[in-house]
Amino acid sequence: MNQATLHQLKVFEAAARHSSFTRAAEELFLTQPTVSMQIKQLTKSVGLPLFEQVGKRLYLTEAGRELSVTCRQIFETIAQFEMKVAELKGLKQGQLRLAVITTAKYFIPRLLGRFCQLYPGIDISLQVTNHEGILERMASNMDDLYVMSQVPENTDVTFEPFLENPLVVFAPINHPLSQEKNIPIQRLTDEPFIMREPGSGTRRATQSLFDEHGVKVKVKLELGSNEAIKQAIVGGLGISVLSRHTLLTDTLEFSILDVQHFPIPRNWYMVYPSGKQLSIVARAYYEYLLEAVKDIAALDTVISKVNR
Repeated sequence: MNQATLHQLKVFEAAARHSSFTRAAEELFLTQPTVSMQIKQLTKSVGLPLFEQVGKRLYLTEAGRELSVTCRQIFETIAQFEMKVAELKGLKQGQLRLAVITTAKYFIPRLLGRFCQLYPGIDISLQVTNHEGILERMASNMDDLYVMSQVPENTDVTFEPFLENPLVVFAPINHPLSQEKNIPIQRLTDEPFIMREPGSGTRRATQSLFDEHGVKVKVKLELGSNEAIKQAIVGGLGISVLSRHTLLTDTLEFSILDVQHFPIPRNWYMVYPSGKQLSIVARAYYEYLLEAVKDIAALDTVISKVNR
């Protein structure tokens, strides 16, 4: 193992977590041949196979499982060292690692901009993924803080709500229902519907409401991106349920339908594993975010009034 590098261990950890060289390459912004070469060199250093392929699936060998555990311990030790160094330096230097669900990308970057102006020496790592991706990252302790719209169940976490996140029914601006008020939720069964992908928190909340009221919508498309859904709505392919915050940058092409039982009340939460010691940088962002979201809340109120 004297020849193994930290980079090789990071590549291996990502491949082990995803059980895929392709997904590891996507996460690390590498090519798949580069990932394969790094794993090959690490395997040579270990002296035992780390992966085995059965059919099309990739599995860890016993040596691979042991190395995966060791990698987590190494990265946790390095993170603790970085945290101590950051505390010694104060907020002049350091790193903030954030992971947020997809919809949060509509407001978190603008809040990060102001934070970076206040603390120009802080390096920011921002990962955007869906609910299941956040849970995977949290299980591997890959980030300092997580921004989610649903607190994980059966997981020991510390969380705090910091902003409302209402889910509303989006339609094209000229949709026939856009001029109606108090629309019965059963009317949605007559409309072609666009759903987020399985694993999305928005989809789970929407489906739960529909099940509660016995509503079965005609799902015409399943898309894994809010932007793709918005483009599909503009293109007249159907209506959908999205967070009202996805309208922070678009208010002229969409209408929010006044449907009974909507909006679905939800919140944005700051989450991190219980027992995790936040770095001085993470604590500073945590406190900053609680204050900074007041501007987002004010803008959200304006959007709500415009679309009434």
